[in-house]
Amino acid sequence: MTHAPLPRYEVLALRFGTQAGRSARENFLFADDPCATDSVAPFDFYTWVIRDEERVIAVDTGFAADTAARRGRTQLHHPVRALADLAISPEQVSDLVVTHMHWDHTGFLDAYPTARVHLQQAEMEFCTGGAMRHAAPRRPFEADDVNTAVRLLFAERLRLHRGPVRIAPGVEAHPAPGHTPGLQVVRVHTERGWLVLASDSSHLWANIRRRAPFPILDHLASMVDSYEVVEALADGPDHVIPGHDPQVATRFPALEHSARWTRLHRPPLTAYREPGTDGAEAAR
Repeated sequence: MTHAPLPRYEVLALRFGTQAGRSARENFLFADDPCATDSVAPFDFYTWVIRDEERVIAVDTGFAADTAARRGRTQLHHPVRALADLAISPEQVSDLVVTHMHWDHTGFLDAYPTARVHLQQAEMEFCTGGAMRHAAPRRPFEADDVNTAVRLLFAERLRLHRGPVRIAPGVEAHPAPGHTPGLQVVRVHTERGWLVLASDSSHLWANIRRRAPFPILDHLASMVDSYEVVEALADGPDHVIPGHDPQVATRFPALEHSARWTRLHRPPLTAYREPGTDGAEAAR
């Protein structure tokens, strides 16, 4: 029995937000990590689009400008309106994959009126459960975003998954807990092989490549285990796309007619540079 070849998708990243004045120390759990310095370390925010001739899939929805300002971040582009650069309307999005429910990924969950919305059930249980009575674990969540997810569930548009799931041929979601209990990453088949939108399973390439965890986490051992999961799903280190690394927007080629979109399905233009180096150190 022969199988139809998998689609080869375009995968596009939008750098829609940034945080100024952040120090590298804020990106690593352990203070003695060589990368955890007081030097300024840009920290960016992305949403992603997966598309071919048959479908458009969105991954995460970014944040609203007013929420960002309240939390000390800056929205550079409206993450939904920027789809116009790609000649995509919100109605064309068939599926929205929500990697996790933190505020910077869920500001516009109801922006795609006909999309199926995909979330791990463990994530929904966490952000609507007893842990939210404590200020510390609920700090990365917005109640309005969680309420929107509940409304989507009642509208029968939110699909809650337990474990890996095929979103479409050549597009899969896989649990990668640690940062949150129900975080999921998205594996996509492209012209350069399988890449993984790692989201916040690894905020920066340095987190996963150095096994140097990010300090906001639910479970440390699960986060480090998830590094192995992500690497096994991807076809190489440059096929792992972190959730907040400024190098994502500079290492890959920009879309010809809109430089704010980066083409992740194309090979990188430059080598990875470890934080705090002049580029002499290559990626591991």
